[in-house]
Amino acid sequence: MANGIIIIDKPADWTSMDVCAKLRGILKTKKVGHAGTLDPMATGVLPVFVGQATRAVSFAESGEKEYVATLRLGLVTDTQDTSGHTLAESPVTVTADDVAAALPAFTGDITQIPPMYSAIKINGQKLYDLARQGREVERKPRPVTIYELELLEQLSPADYRLRIRCSKGTYVRTLCHDIGQVLGCGGCMASLRRTMAAGYTLDESHTLEQVQAQGEALLRPVDTLFRQHPAYHITHPRVEQLCRNGNAFTVKTPLDGGIYRVYGTEGDFLCLSRLENGQMTSIKNFFGA
Repeated sequence: MANGIIIIDKPADWTSMDVCAKLRGILKTKKVGHAGTLDPMATGVLPVFVGQATRAVSFAESGEKEYVATLRLGLVTDTQDTSGHTLAESPVTVTADDVAAALPAFTGDITQIPPMYSAIKINGQKLYDLARQGREVERKPRPVTIYELELLEQLSPADYRLRIRCSKGTYVRTLCHDIGQVLGCGGCMASLRRTMAAGYTLDESHTLEQVQAQGEALLRPVDTLFRQHPAYHITHPRVEQLCRNGNAFTVKTPLDGGIYRVYGTEGDFLCLSRLENGQMTSIKNFFGA
């Protein structure tokens, strides 16, 4: 069975689940999941987990993400992007300097009201299902963090390219909408490309055509997801057995506390673990992944 992570450069007009379905066929396995949904109009980095590597999906979803988006001023839609129905149009008189001056207010810890066209559930119903019925319900503001927000270039009198590095749960189209509100002319998102997710970048991604041609050869080991953490190599079979049985074990080497990638005596990636007070305790086992 195929096991590992494959970084897809998602094409436009595909859902994230469409990509998973395609990969199930190519790799001939049912166990395929993705981390961090991209809307159909969006392109870019979509980490896909195959086989035993699906155990790691939750770790990938919580990380920082980076996007390049086009902000279109003067247009407000019901979906907060150009795929929706127009609610209002306004003349655009602001300048690039005005746009740049508005961005610091959206940097750091902010709150967003989730758009109606989103998969968030309220009272068991997805917001986009309610929106398609013409209904709108009250949504509570949600905290998110915008680590970096940069104006890259002006594309036209109304279009501006932004780079956004943000936390899980950030709606870039809501960010574009809110910036447009502050500038007084309204705004929405005209394009979105994810350039980084779960630590993986566009340079590490592959098209579906490349996956069709090369298949399992493009899978990367699950431990690459945790490459920001130092490695710890077990040297004694008895200690490895303790680890494989889910037990904590003592680390006699003086090491800083924190999270480690733990490997067995043969170099197999065993688990993601936490070292505290000389005891290494598994956070998640990945035997065979």
